[in-house]
Amino acid sequence: MKLNLIYIFCIVLVLGCAKPPVEEMDRAREAVFKAENDANAVQYASGTLARARDALKRMESEAESKNYENAKTSAAEAIAAAEKAINDGKVSAQRAGEEANSLISGLRTEIDETTRNVASARYSQLKLDYNAIDKAIVDAHSMTDQAEVDQAAGRNQDALDKARSVRSSLNDINQKVANAVTGRKK
Repeated sequence: MKLNLIYIFCIVLVLGCAKPPVEEMDRAREAVFKAENDANAVQYASGTLARARDALKRMESEAESKNYENAKTSAAEAIAAAEKAINDGKVSAQRAGEEANSLISGLRTEIDETTRNVASARYSQLKLDYNAIDKAIVDAHSMTDQAEVDQAAGRNQDALDKARSVRSSLNDINQKVANAVTGRKK
């Protein structure tokens, strides 16, 4: 009986002396804060960033419940997810920049080709709304200018979105010209 009381006392003493993993928890908070303030992580790795935040919340909850081993594990998960979010954001931003550069570099040529198609349609007196088409071409030039400004400022996703919009608009114009040609042949 005396041995059992000593054993229970030792367990209570060990559990009572367990301390929260303060250093790990501080590193986890810092890592998640850093990821939350990394524009690329926020924009391109939001899912991974959300996992880091969830792990941080679990860590806090486990620490409050004095489940320090679980808190330590959650802290490690938060750190790993935050670092992954930053890395994934960086890689995705670079990829978006390369894609934006590739797309933007060809837009002026596409605008010129579309302008020539419209000029041919006009010369052939195809029935089209040339005022609307001319406005769409002017808008394509303006949006391309804006995409180049965004790209130069490092706003790759904005540049990419604008470049895609220009390409879509040009495709619509070319499709209208093609439909007018087909309609005339009937």
